[in-house]
Amino acid sequence: MKKYPVRCPVTAYLNVMDGHWKPIIVWHLQIKPLRFKDFQDIIPDISTKVLTEQLKELERDHIIDRKAYNQTPPKVEYELTGEGSTLLPALAALREWGLNRLTQNQHMLHPDSEWNEKLKTGIYN
Repeated sequence: MKKYPVRCPVTAYLNVMDGHWKPIIVWHLQIKPLRFKDFQDIIPDISTKVLTEQLKELERDHIIDRKAYNQTPPKVEYELTGEGSTLLPALAALREWGLNRLTQNQHMLHPDSEWNEKLKTGIYN
């Protein structure tokens, strides 16, 4: 991703978290470390190329760690760093905003989204 000059706190955030998928990647790492295939299952719309790029950028910016195990078949896991974990409260606030928006605009959801059922039942875990 192209990096822009950091001129304020918002651009400091965007300098690291630019990219459509980075907040979603970070959000899903809050529970446990994930493997590349896990991300592909959780985020079916992301291409392999973009996922690879976004993970490399998040690692470069010290938001996630990449742990490669010396075994066959190869195993690689990604997990949040301490600095990456500091993004979770902000992402939780954005999630809450998005949830409020979706409850008022359910037509926005993709027909295959699991959130269609979550909004019907009121269970938002």
